[in-house]
Amino acid sequence: MSLFIDGAPATADDLAHPALVNHGAYTSFRVEHGAARGLDLHLVRLETASVELFGQTVGEDRLRELMRAALGDRRDAWLRVSLFSPEISHRQVAWVGRPRVMIGVFDPPLPLGPRRVMPVAYLREAPHLKHVATMGLIRARRAASQAGFDDALFTDADGRILEGTLWNVGFVKGDEVVWPEGPKLEGVAQALIRRNLAAVGLIQNHAVVRLSDLPTFHHAFLCNSATPAAALTAVGDHVFDPAPEVVARLAAAWSAAPPEKI
Repeated sequence: MSLFIDGAPATADDLAHPALVNHGAYTSFRVEHGAARGLDLHLVRLETASVELFGQTVGEDRLRELMRAALGDRRDAWLRVSLFSPEISHRQVAWVGRPRVMIGVFDPPLPLGPRRVMPVAYLREAPHLKHVATMGLIRARRAASQAGFDDALFTDADGRILEGTLWNVGFVKGDEVVWPEGPKLEGVAQALIRRNLAAVGLIQNHAVVRLSDLPTFHHAFLCNSATPAAALTAVGDHVFDPAPEVVARLAAAWSAAPPEKI
């Protein structure tokens, strides 16, 4: 692992503020041969969050420059690009300006296999942002693990399904993919799959999906930038067919997105 802030190796002093103040946003993705699928969407995510949280953008050219500097000679890696500002803290909140950029370079994670997930009633704060306030999702994942599940699936108080802890969720009925409606993070992997579903013979729709609706679907899956598609074999007590052929079609839709050079 390597950490850089604004293009230079991070020091202990640099890391003190992000370690103590969880005001910021990030995105993360796999780099293959110096390129990343959905890079345009990751950049838009960062720039949009930068304006909302700090009042100014970093600039896409600057973000790309910092990513290339962090990668150095590496062609394959996992990048986490975070935005933060030492001028904003629990006691000082008025600052407006360009945030600092912290980039972590890691070995690429292995994709997930089939998952059993536990429904948890939880709405992330500012769910449209991929922000660094992650205590709630970690707490939910721990509760699911302690109950014998692999992960947690977030619902609202009425049982409306929203998203996973670190992933989006979709449901399949025949040749139709249904994306649950509700407050959630619109994931990059989800967006890439949506762009190319027709090419793999699937149609799609958006609808409210409640836990009580699960028996009407044949399959369920998760998707994120680390795992383009993986089957959900159980949501609580409801069991789904893992359908590897459906997962393969979803992964093919993701793969159809051309990698973008950083």
